[in-house]
Amino acid sequence: MDIAEAIAGRRSTREYTNQPIDEPIIHRLIEAAMLAPNAVNEQPWTFTVIRDQALLDRLSGEAKAYMTATMPPSMANGPRAEHFRSMLGDPAFQIFYHAPVMVLISARAPGPWIIEDCALAAENLMLTAYSLGLGSCWIGFTQGFLNTPAGKRALDLPNSWVPVAPIIVGHPRMAPAAVPRNTPEIRWIG
Repeated sequence: MDIAEAIAGRRSTREYTNQPIDEPIIHRLIEAAMLAPNAVNEQPWTFTVIRDQALLDRLSGEAKAYMTATMPPSMANGPRAEHFRSMLGDPAFQIFYHAPVMVLISARAPGPWIIEDCALAAENLMLTAYSLGLGSCWIGFTQGFLNTPAGKRALDLPNSWVPVAPIIVGHPRMAPAAVPRNTPEIRWIG
């Protein structure tokens, strides 16, 4: 699969089979993530792999409660506010969609470009997952919680680490449909 095909075909997957992901495949995803461009070659990323479904269930409940209590005004009052409240308030909704693996990309310490660096690593990981026939999704609802002392304790992360990209990975139950893209606003100068 060439890169253009991977970019055009990758979708956020929210329905997974319960088929596990073999450890060599997880290593391959992390190796691809580590090839991402990064500022001044700092390579600030760390990778925490969670396959324990009971832990993911617990994190789901804690993250949903945290998100409900701290939802930013843009989400709490925006056009999707009721949808978010409904999802987060549903006890049956598991925020990780029962994916067999979550790979949390964190930075070892705060720094000026850690978010960008870890986001680039996340994109490499997700594109590689797609090229291997896997689905993935960045679970933004968990980012705030994972950056709290309780969130870091739940995963035994050092206090200095900054969780950036919680990416779930698994075998998709079905291929997600393409989502139409808006026409870009392009400004040409010169």
